Amino acid sequence: MIKNFNELLETAKSQKIMKIVIAAAQDEDVIKAVSQAKEIGIAEPVLVGNKAKILEIMNELGIESSEFEIIDEPDLIQAARKSVKLVREGKGDFLMKGILQTADIMRAVLDKEEGLRTDNLISHVMVYEVPSYNKLLYLTDGGMNVAPDLSQKVQILENAVKVCKAMKMKKIYASCIAGAETVNPKIPATVDAKAIEDMKDKWEEQGVVVQGPVALDLAISSEACAHKGFKGEGGGKADILLVPYYEVGNAMGKAMTYFAGAKSAGVIMGAKVPIVLVSRADSSESKLLSIALGSVVANN
Repeated sequence: MIKNFNELLETAKSQKIMKIVIAAAQDEDVIKAVSQAKEIGIAEPVLVGNKAKILEIMNELGIESSEFEIIDEPDLIQAARKSVKLVREGKGDFLMKGILQTADIMRAVLDKEEGLRTDNLISHVMVYEVPSYNKLLYLTDGGMNVAPDLSQKVQILENAVKVCKAMKMKKIYASCIAGAETVNPKIPATVDAKAIEDMKDKWEEQGVVVQGPVALDLAISSEACAHKGFKGEGGGKADILLVPYYEVGNAMGKAMTYFAGAKSAGVIMGAKVPIVLVSRADSSESKLLSIALGSVVANN
């Protein structure tokens, strides 16, 4: 079981080097991250984008451009399409979003004829290393699905489970987050959470223990569980936090980053390959960790 990001990096280094295709790579933090990923041996990058800008950035950073495969495509939409095509043709193992809008790269990914779509729901999994928690937290979905229904939440959870299994986890604790532990028909999040928990045979087959509905404190704090008398098997030791709506995941993730000083890595699941997707405002470190995450997932 990979418990922290140092272990993630070491795992990525120890496995086969995966090829990553970056769409619209003309961004300083992206180039820093992929250059470091190449240097430490966790990924071999293919840079698709404005070649003149890419070379300019590399020159400013003192990076030897001749060691990189660079495909010139200044147009952002076309850069996304070319990147997806390379992966679809087997010339890349996974994909990364560079300096372009998420909607633009996802449009190329989801193209029915030329994309990377499958029958699975696309969802985002953000992994956090929080200083006060004893293992990594997998937050989903705070990036793709705005208001998922019950069926979609099940698929979102399954996508997160795949990430956890790639991270060498044998038993996985998932908490369906709500405002309280009582099912209230007037609060759909609690109804869905209970329905997901009740799919016990489905989750047992995958080595997953699901509890829901459950408030955040009982999901991650054994002290809170003891104080409130909560007896759930996964109480206080959640791996996956399944949120009911996009806003909850988005706010929770940003709170972990800005209030708790958490490090993070993000990947989109449900396509033919993992897609590294972090905010354009995220640091080069976060992008490097996301590349490592994508590499480990792609290798499984």
